[in-house]
Order: sequence, then C-alpha cells, then structure tokens
Amino acid sequence: MRKVVISLIAILAGNSFAVAADGGCEAFKWPIAREQSLFPEAPAAQSGVELTVGQAVDFSLEAADMVSFEVPPQRAPAAGTFGATASVTVPQDAELQVTISDEAWIDVVQDGRSVKSAGVSGIKTCPGIRKSVRFKLTAGPATLQFSGAKKPNLKVAVLTPE
Repeated sequence: MRKVVISLIAILAGNSFAVAADGGCEAFKWPIAREQSLFPEAPAAQSGVELTVGQAVDFSLEAADMVSFEVPPQRAPAAGTFGATASVTVPQDAELQVTISDEAWIDVVQDGRSVKSAGVSGIKTCPGIRKSVRFKLTAGPATLQFSGAKKPNLKVAVLTPE
C-alpha cells in the first residue's frame, strides 16, 4: 500500500510540474503567440539599437549603472542589475505592446517624458515570457528603457496589439 501511495504522489507531482512547465501562457490578458514564435529566432542586439515595430531581439544587457537612460527609470534599478535602451519609430499614433522574456522594468520615453502604461500583463508560469506592457504613443521617435534585470540578457518584442 505504501508503494502505491508514493507512486500516486510521484505521478501527481510529475503531472503538476508538467502543467506548470508548459502552462500559464494562456493566463496573459492578451495573446502572446507572436512573441512565442519570434523569441527563439530573435537576433542578438546591444543597448542603443534601433528596433522596428514587429521585431524581436535578444539583448546583451549592460550593468544598469553604465546605461545612459534618457530619463531616470520610474523604478530605480537595484545594484548589480542590468539594463539597456533601444529606439523605435512609431509609424502612426498607436498602441505598442512591449513583451519581455524575464523580470525587468520597462519605461517608454517620448518627447522627453515617461509614458504611462495603458495595460500590463505578467505571468511567472509562462516559459520564456514574463511580462507584456502596452503604451499609447504618438507618431514619431520613442525610446524603450529596460532596467532592473537580474540576468545579463533579455528578449524583447515590440508589436502592435492583436
């Protein structure tokens, strides 16, 4: 009887871990299937890169205290964390969706000011995608700022919402 109970516990634990490993992504407030398809093939990028709407990159981040942020991040990065900046040209007044693979803070700066997010969805149980944030922007240049990352690389996708 003891072996049966232990086996049953092992089977149930294995199933719950399997659900956690591949589940959770559907809990985002909006679809993230495009990001899931873009992230595995995302090309390497350095801080300061020019991004295109519809693109994903795999950033090599710098020590946060070495990044030249256009405006101070809304959340001051902790010591020992990483960051990067990127520019993007918003083709028309639109909402953009910035999705990242791991923990980090996202600021979008336009006309010298931080833009308040229009929506946030973050899930800790989705493999390879941690957070997606939407910003309402006007046509023209914008700067994306990433800070507070605990790892030295971060995948980022900039898309229009579906």
